[in-house]
Amino acid sequence: MELVKVLKGINYTLLKGNINKEINDIKYDSRKVEEDDIYVALVGFNSDGHDYIKDALKNKAAVMVVAKDIEINEDVTIIKVDDTRIALALMAANYFDNPSRKLVTIGVTGTTGKTTTTHMIWKMLLGAGVKCGLIGSIGIKYNDLVIHTNNTTPESYEIQKSFKEMVDEGITHVVMETSSQAFKLNRLYGITFDLGVLTNITTDHIGPGEHENHEEYVACKNKLFLNSKEVIVNNDSNYLDDVLKNVKAKIYTYGINNEADLKVKEIKLINEANFLGTEFITTGIIDDTFKISIPGEFNVYNAICAIMVCKILNIDINKTKEALLNVKVRGRMETALVTPKFKVLIDYAHTEDGMRSLVDTLKAYQPKRLISIFGGGGNRARERRYNLGEIIGGASDLCIITMDNPRFEEISSINNDIKVGLNKVGAKYMEIDDREEAIKYACLNALDGDLILLLGKGHEEYQEIKGEKHYFNELDVLKEVKKELK
Repeated sequence: MELVKVLKGINYTLLKGNINKEINDIKYDSRKVEEDDIYVALVGFNSDGHDYIKDALKNKAAVMVVAKDIEINEDVTIIKVDDTRIALALMAANYFDNPSRKLVTIGVTGTTGKTTTTHMIWKMLLGAGVKCGLIGSIGIKYNDLVIHTNNTTPESYEIQKSFKEMVDEGITHVVMETSSQAFKLNRLYGITFDLGVLTNITTDHIGPGEHENHEEYVACKNKLFLNSKEVIVNNDSNYLDDVLKNVKAKIYTYGINNEADLKVKEIKLINEANFLGTEFITTGIIDDTFKISIPGEFNVYNAICAIMVCKILNIDINKTKEALLNVKVRGRMETALVTPKFKVLIDYAHTEDGMRSLVDTLKAYQPKRLISIFGGGGNRARERRYNLGEIIGGASDLCIITMDNPRFEEISSINNDIKVGLNKVGAKYMEIDDREEAIKYACLNALDGDLILLLGKGHEEYQEIKGEKHYFNELDVLKEVKKELK
């Protein structure tokens, strides 16, 4: 494509060279640059792409997009912009011929529930015969393709590339998780969503490598709704006024406690031999009864959110009900092992509110004992660990603290922080650093009626230790447990 077309709509200064030239592709990783590519120098939390310009030159980049004044002797074009992340987002959209305009786009944001809600919407649309793609923490999915991603919301180039590939494959709708980090880093800049959806907002994701304060966090969420044609929000959520500040789009509401366009008036918990789930009755724009095979009131919120999306998109209600009953989400309240004696659930919850909601919900199902296996992530706020120990310890009959991505910290240090909270509530706990050993111990020593909860890893298939990711999959461990039980 001609460089001048790639730069359409972008404010820039031409420091050197000319824009009347053909370019091959756009890269923001200097190691992946090829001849005649554009190299965009992104500034991140831990690195600055301007430091790798020499590497991009060695790989024969033809164009440099920068946010700093630089001098390069080589025969290349240098484009200066105020924000290289915004530039990358707009350039990628131009390069792939603005594919988001050819899709019905549904963006889902919130502190918790994004993954489950997007999966519910995706499955419900597929069940109704809609060709729908999915982008989120479990990857990019459409047709029979699954692509791994490193972030909940990928970089803008990957988003636009995926949109283009979906359009080429006949996909008409896409539902995606839109994280606050993605808005902070302008990965979604320039995209207007057909539907912007809020699951909830709580005080979280504040700290190193995340958000400076709660105000910034909420302001990043607000960006989705400022750039949506229609908006769907949880009317029971906190901070709605801030999240919806200056939003002009039509707003639809759902909820359980407060009045809403779609409201749940009755919830029934179901705990049967091979089923943990919920039945609920709605009123408002839909008067009906629904059943989901994922336990918990907060999953009722996720479900009615997904139902509301399908209603706005005019999806057949019977197709919606059928798909909802069969939805399962990897690592989100996933019933991973059922035996005559005990059940094992896997969940990705690792925030304070997520874990509080999870353990309180499962206690409502009245298991013989609730055994929680969890750890704290390394290089994260210590106060969060104190709170997790207090929250989980207060609701569990036994806690086993173990490894969960210690990163560059020692497990003993992380566990000591968790124990502050555990001791505060007088929790019964033990330490087993090896997560595989911890899971096997809990399962092989379970009592009749126990519910064992594996917290924090969810869909992840690794342990991050000292800068390296080592393969680890809880489902593999449970397969071994099943063999041992036999």
